[in-house]
Amino acid sequence: MIAVLCGGVGAARLLRAWQERTSEELVGIVNVGDDTEMHGLNICPDLDSITYHLSGQHNEELGWGLRDESWRTMSRLELLGGETWFRLGDLDLATHLYRTGRLRAGATKSEVTREITARLGVTITLRPVSDDRLETRFATEIGELSFQEYFVRHRHSVPVQRIWFDGADRARPAPGVLDALRDARRVVVAPSNPLVSIDPLLEVTGVREVLSERGDAIAISPLIDGRALKGPADRLMRELGLEVNAVGVARHYAPWLGTMVIDHQDASLRSLVGATGCDVVVAGTLLDDPAQVDELVAAIG
Repeated sequence: MIAVLCGGVGAARLLRAWQERTSEELVGIVNVGDDTEMHGLNICPDLDSITYHLSGQHNEELGWGLRDESWRTMSRLELLGGETWFRLGDLDLATHLYRTGRLRAGATKSEVTREITARLGVTITLRPVSDDRLETRFATEIGELSFQEYFVRHRHSVPVQRIWFDGADRARPAPGVLDALRDARRVVVAPSNPLVSIDPLLEVTGVREVLSERGDAIAISPLIDGRALKGPADRLMRELGLEVNAVGVARHYAPWLGTMVIDHQDASLRSLVGATGCDVVVAGTLLDDPAQVDELVAAIG
């Protein structure tokens, strides 16, 4: 069994590509720091994004949500004067309605995740890192923002001064999370945003400790030539004073990292990455290139 620490789209693409190339069990431990409530509905963007990808229903054109989506509900809500900056498609709404109803009936987020993934035909096990509330928050020049306010409403354009995780002191690991991390033949960190996708996972009681005890986690750098392929990882690292390249990622993960996989374009950084205390593997990391995916899976498999 291989356990994968997961954020959103980068993790989804890795899991989907890897599943096509292995018969080994994959378990995704998924970030919940992005989770929010909108219009009275419980929304889990990373869990849903990964689920939609793995079920083959992801909206490739938008980069989020479901394929063949429609927007009549949002249009009607806008007409009535409701807030529509966080767009929820008509099909996507069904997921949030179902989850909200089940949670209010007493189910846990883990139980609802199992039900949704099973009904959508997802065979990879997805586990929310915690069933408890854990909320990523930002201190910015315009005030405190939630993750979705920062990422969606302001399109991650507002300079960030600090990131913290509200509820981390009370967040306990969901059932099976620590066992998966302890028992896995390999723990892999997906090429997700280190600060807002991976760090929330580490704030849940016991996760960082298990990774430190193992000391052999393999992380795939989400930066290539100092740039994030998607999202604000590079800008956030710069704003918070981190070196914006694979070296900065390795230093951020150093206390528990065993191996860092860096892209061929960053091969010149190999010795600097290694100087942080980890082993270094150079491989293709572009997940939309089948040849590079083959190389990456071979490197971390």
